Amino acid sequence: MPKLSSGARYLLIGLTLMVLSVILAFLMTIRVITPSFALSFIVFGASFAGVLLGVVGVAYYAQLPRHKQ
Repeated sequence: MPKLSSGARYLLIGLTLMVLSVILAFLMTIRVITPSFALSFIVFGASFAGVLLGVVGVAYYAQLPRHKQ
């Protein structure tokens, strides 16, 4: 397995958090999971953290040195 750069790791974690928050929010909307204030707060926190980690990952990824061809 190839080693991921720190930017790619941040992007992957951010994407995972965003997908998880969308799935949980959808399951709460269709009442598969009983909605509660605590769960809504956790879903919001996961979504917010995913966006932040995605932005940080893009910033790290943009700073990677480019190899000249």
